[in-house]
Amino acid sequence: MITPPLEQPNTEQSAIITIEVYPVHSGSRFDHFLVQHVSGNSRSLLNQAIRKGLIRVDGAEKKSSYKLKAGEIITGTLFVPAAPTLQPQKIPFPVLYEDSDLLIISKPPGLVVHPAHGNPDGTLVNGLLYYCQEIAGVGDDVRPGIVHRLDKDTSGIMVVAKTVQSHRLLSEEFKARTVDKEYLALVRGIFKEKKGRIVANIGRHPINRKKMAVCEEGRGRYAVSNWQVLEEYAGLWSLVRVKIETGRTHQIRVHMISLGHPVAGDRLYGRGRDVAQFPRQMLHAHRLRLPHPVTKEIISFTAPLWDDFKQKVEELRSAEYTVIS
Repeated sequence: MITPPLEQPNTEQSAIITIEVYPVHSGSRFDHFLVQHVSGNSRSLLNQAIRKGLIRVDGAEKKSSYKLKAGEIITGTLFVPAAPTLQPQKIPFPVLYEDSDLLIISKPPGLVVHPAHGNPDGTLVNGLLYYCQEIAGVGDDVRPGIVHRLDKDTSGIMVVAKTVQSHRLLSEEFKARTVDKEYLALVRGIFKEKKGRIVANIGRHPINRKKMAVCEEGRGRYAVSNWQVLEEYAGLWSLVRVKIETGRTHQIRVHMISLGHPVAGDRLYGRGRDVAQFPRQMLHAHRLRLPHPVTKEIISFTAPLWDDFKQKVEELRSAEYTVIS
């Protein structure tokens, strides 16, 4: 029997899980396995459930470090917090284009796209609801209007659906990879080659669950980035244009560091001695080109660099720089 949780709020809902351990996962830690196979729950919450005996292996309580065996059955009850009630909030963001079907906006750096654990409000979605209340019923309850995302500290262009139809059609376009996405990134170091294409699967980091990492073939998710060096600064930094064919979590940040060129100011993947020199990660969604979801006309928009990014580039240029392309 699954032990009931202690003092669970009435706003939470329970979910029953049953997972068989296949031979490929034999030897995996109990908690690591759960993080990979139970979505929507943090590692700390899953470990808490293990400690309370809410999740068991073949009916028996196990430690988080327990090494699983093929054929074992994991069962238990998870408590999922109810979706937050979204409130419109006056949060400014530049609107680059708007019609009856969609919005093209430029997301400020430091702004989370939608509510999640640790960010219940003050997000772009709260600002969108204030600006455009009709998106409230578009998409799901937590991410109304949202069809793609940017990291908190990544600035730049995003498309937002205003109707149920445009949300469905835009989602299909992103899935079919008919949307061209171009970024500008300031990265550490000078490239030997001035342009290239990296094809490298991306998956969750095996140790640090906040990170993503390049995976060996057969693991992770297919990811492709095309990069070109635009400028070089004093032999230390490079400004690169990156066009992504896929949209994986942290894709550009992970692909750049796999090449030995971490994004400047990246506090998760960057080098400690470099991070303090920059106000945030120097990554900007610069251009978006896509078929209009209703008219099918090809539309293209550019989001100017935010002042913090532009000022840093001008500061580096004032020392010594080389235009590559």
